[in-house]
Amino acid sequence: MRSVAVALVTALLLPLAVQAAEGGATESDATSMVKKGVGFIKANGKDKGYAEISNKTGQFKYQDLYLVVYGLDGTVLAHGANEKMIGKNLIDLKDVDGKAFVRERVEMGKAKASFWQDYKFTNPETKKIEPKAMYCERLDETVVCGGIYK
Repeated sequence: MRSVAVALVTALLLPLAVQAAEGGATESDATSMVKKGVGFIKANGKDKGYAEISNKTGQFKYQDLYLVVYGLDGTVLAHGANEKMIGKNLIDLKDVDGKAFVRERVEMGKAKASFWQDYKFTNPETKKIEPKAMYCERLDETVVCGGIYK
């Protein structure tokens, strides 16, 4: 009887474990990573904080989740997936639907201490354009963000 119960539990839980392994980061992962990034910047300063966030093998990279820091003018100050974006002003960048998501993000950052934002973006893992939800927190004159693909 016990082996039947173990087999049943394994059969029910194994697909969930596989889905979690393949599914990427969660909303909870994004929220906690952003909070950790904000704390790291506060504790270590902008230079060290931005360098660590931009380190692709650092502590702010988990599955398909990475952090990005924008100045409230739309300039990328740190980027966990593409260091070539650092220093670029992306205020007019639009997604495939024409949504000026960076402009919207910095405007939301000016108005709110924290928020979620939806848009479409290329997943660096799959190289496909996918729906994305970005969690952001304002820190001084910046927004620190981490997103998940849906």
